[in-house]
Amino acid sequence: MQDTDWDDLRYFLAVARAESLSGAAKYLNVNYSTVLRRLGRLENRLRVRLFERLPSGYVMTPAGEILREQLRGVGDRIEAAQRQLTGLDLRLSGTIRLTSTDTLMHDLLMPHLVEFRKAHPGIQIQLAINNNFLSLSKREADVAVRPSNKPPEHLIGQRVGRIQTAVYASKTYLKRFTKRLSTEEPDWTDFDWVAPDEELAYLAQTKWMRQHVPEENIAMRVNSLAGMVEAVRHDMGVGLLLCLLAKPTRELVRVTEPIPKLDTQVWILTHPDLKSVTRVKALTDFLYARLTDSEFLIRNEQPTSAATPKRRMTK
Repeated sequence: MQDTDWDDLRYFLAVARAESLSGAAKYLNVNYSTVLRRLGRLENRLRVRLFERLPSGYVMTPAGEILREQLRGVGDRIEAAQRQLTGLDLRLSGTIRLTSTDTLMHDLLMPHLVEFRKAHPGIQIQLAINNNFLSLSKREADVAVRPSNKPPEHLIGQRVGRIQTAVYASKTYLKRFTKRLSTEEPDWTDFDWVAPDEELAYLAQTKWMRQHVPEENIAMRVNSLAGMVEAVRHDMGVGLLLCLLAKPTRELVRVTEPIPKLDTQVWILTHPDLKSVTRVKALTDFLYARLTDSEFLIRNEQPTSAATPKRRMTK
């Protein structure tokens, strides 16, 4: 492979990981045609087909498997070197890849990102709204603002507060149940419910629902906590909603007090190799100052250090 462009091998590894050109393009932050061109150039130079192009995606040929085995570990070492070199950048300019969830983005985060951008016009923010954890180790993101009681293990970060959860209903839906709701323990089987779907099975809210609400009472399942708010707002039933999202919605009424065991911590996280990058530190410090004083979050009793926890974010 002495005549091979090593950068072409990076494209090969990205396609091998993503099993598609579009996935590789997103990972490498380039367009689809660039990945196709670089992969084709590599195959022409090696005079071998590395992938079978199937309707289900790109599947490696035996030659591709051999090449991937020969390159095992090389991609990780290159990514580690890139992170360390990026850490030497002291400029308040460049790009920051930020990932967060739809539940945190609108009222909580977006106004502060607008303020940060006005203060630092040389920094471009690439925003990925994703309810799955992106990998900070693989530079899919530089900074994550995440609700989690168990942040991944080898990232560093700061806990900025917590969000609460309670049962909500629309005002019009509740008119049918005024007498029943005057008791301390409502009979939840009297209600239609909006519930998280299987994509949100990991949430504590989903476990609460299994314990308290029969399956036959569930009128709708939704794969988004923000979507659940909309369903409850439109009288589909009652729902276990984040107070962050439900409280500003004037059509909704809180049926119960927040349920403490459903509280979720909110973290600002980054990779240890990026903690000294000036633009990354500027953003994380700015968000920490704003979010710890936010009306949408419940303050923590004890502040946390930026040195803990050292945790890893995985997909």
